[in-house]
Amino acid sequence: MTSLYTGGCEHVHINAKAEPIDNHVCHCNVCKGVTGQQSTHVAFFNYADLSVDHPEKMNRQPFNKENPSGPLELCTCADCGAALMLDDKQKRIRIAVPNVMGYEEASFPKPTYHAFYDALKDYPKPSDGRPVYEGLHPDFVWPKPA
Repeated sequence: MTSLYTGGCEHVHINAKAEPIDNHVCHCNVCKGVTGQQSTHVAFFNYADLSVDHPEKMNRQPFNKENPSGPLELCTCADCGAALMLDDKQKRIRIAVPNVMGYEEASFPKPTYHAFYDALKDYPKPSDGRPVYEGLHPDFVWPKPA
């Protein structure tokens, strides 16, 4: 299998065999809390398009501590603690955060829009020419489970 994007750590490798189905700059408070960044480049892949070579070496924890029963889990390396990916328990998507999860960020396509921005944020609305939405892009459709 040829990988378009490879991330992870020295113990667990994540490989993408297709382009992301959604690629945005996320402004949500959960991403901000997990990454410590004001905004984060996030790429959604169809579940089967992002593979893991050693899933047995991954620890899983709720992505959103305010909603621990939510569908997303943060997967980290059991050996070194590196963030690896977000995994959807419903098997619709897998998520890469290029600058946090071991990817060469420059190899990823540029985000096409800003997601989860609201006027109550403590910083100005993005003005880089990309559309800004209060949620995901209005045309985004959740894939069916794998």
